[in-house]
Order: sequence, then structure tokens, then C-alpha cells
Amino acid sequence: MTYPFRKGFANLPVRHRGSGGFTLVELVVTMTVSVIVVAFGAMFVSLPVLGFNDQARRVGLVDSADSALQRISRDVRRALPNSLRVANVGGVSVLEVLSTTDGARYRSDAPGSADQILDFSVADAAFNVIGPFSQIAKPFSSTTHHLAIYNVGVVGADAYELANVMTPTGTQIDIAVDAFPGEDRVNLSPAFRFAFGSPTQRVFLVDGPISYVCDSLAGTLTRYSGYTIAPNHSDRDSAAELLAAGASASLVAAQITACGFSYSTGTAERAGMVTMEISVGEQGETISLLTQVHVDNVP
Repeated sequence: MTYPFRKGFANLPVRHRGSGGFTLVELVVTMTVSVIVVAFGAMFVSLPVLGFNDQARRVGLVDSADSALQRISRDVRRALPNSLRVANVGGVSVLEVLSTTDGARYRSDAPGSADQILDFSVADAAFNVIGPFSQIAKPFSSTTHHLAIYNVGVVGADAYELANVMTPTGTQIDIAVDAFPGEDRVNLSPAFRFAFGSPTQRVFLVDGPISYVCDSLAGTLTRYSGYTIAPNHSDRDSAAELLAAGASASLVAAQITACGFSYSTGTAERAGMVTMEISVGEQGETISLLTQVHVDNVP
């Protein structure tokens, strides 16, 4: 059987199977262009990512330093008047306070019976407070707390001495609502003689000492609490001394590169001022924050 030959196709070139595709030059050019496009794309993507990571790191550093300063500030504001003391030795800065749980005003005169009035001439075992304690659950009983009146931070009137102006460790303190309206009854065992009256009749309930140790060599800021009180700050101005005195340690911040505490006691005309500066760093970048806190030293 014969097939008719169609005109117009006689001179068409025969296309052999396998002759299509890219040449080596075309492949090299394509790969080169692709690499350039990817490189530019990576550059445009990586710069914002790096910027975001840098910003996130700075925010983290600022937050760490700010949180640490805020925590110290809270403890400073709760401190017993004239109980703040600082030490800066080498790369270690230490701030210590006597922390108060509550406060009230003791009864110093009528109305009320003589038994309700705090007697400063003898060791008194019981007295009333007006404007009662408001931050504790009553009845309250403790042998680990202290009562302090008129701490001015000088020899003979220093709460750290655990005499004259603050009850000694182990004193039984019981506080309950008194039958006299708006007053609390305070009982002490053994009885204690407070040496000085407060011009504003202020009595403070102290729950113990707190220290912050900022060690730029170790890169840490640590809070210590629950340790025995010492009259001399030099006996409580290092981590080793605080731990030996029974302190519990809590890490507040890491990555510390520098820190410092300073304290101005103030005068009769102005409040005291504590200045706290902390620097934290990571990957060669350092953030420094400074905070100043007014300290009410009216005893």
C-alpha cells in the first residue's frame, strides 16, 4: 500500500531524538545568576533578622537590669529607718537593710490605762499600739521577728546591736486585737526596755536582715536573707560570711559586668538617698542602668 506524499514537508530537517536541552554555557550562566539572586535575597533577609536579634538582646539586658533594680528598690523602701548600710570592696558591692513587715504607733499617753502605755523607764512586757498593725494576720506570734523603736544607726541606738532600740533574737512577740477599739495589744517575753521614745511614736515589726551582693567578677547579683544579724557590716559583706551565718541565697541577675551602691544618709531637712548602678553585658554589648531611691529615715 502506498501513501500519498504531502507537499511542503519534503525539505524539513529531521529532528533526532535527544538533541534538545541546555548547553554547558547556558547552565553555568543560569547557576551564576541564581547564586547572585540568592545572595542578594539572603542579604535582604539576614539584615532584618540580625537587627531583630540585636534588639531582642538589648531588650533582654535592659529587662534583666531593670528587674534587679526594682527588686532592690522595693526592699530599700521597706527598710527600717537608718538600717541601710553599703560596702564596696574590689569588684564586689554589698547593700544590707533590716526589712520591716509592718508598723504602727505605740500608745504613749491617755486615753487608756497605764498598762496600755509603753513605759520607757523599765522593761515593759505589754503595751498597746494605735493605728493597728495592718499587714499581718492576727493573732500574730513569732520568735524570729523583732520590734524596733527609734533606730538612728549610731552606737547605743543601732538596731544591729540588738539592744536599746530593737528586741533581741528569740524574744517572743505576740500581737492581738485589743478590747480597746482601734488598737492592738503587744506582749513581749521576756520584757524589754526600749531606751528611747520616738518623736512620732513609731514602732516597726522587723522580719530580719536582707543583703544584696553584686559580684562583677563572678557576673552575678544575689539576694541573701534569713541569716543572723551582726553589729559590724564587715562581718556580713561577703557571700561566704552570709552563707556561714545561715543565709539563703537567691540569684537575682546574671551577666553582671559592673555594679555599685552608694548611700547618703540625709539630714534633718531631707531624706536619705541610695544610688544603685548595674551594668549587664552579652556578646560585647553592655547596658548600664542607674536608679536612685529616697529613704525615709524618720525613726
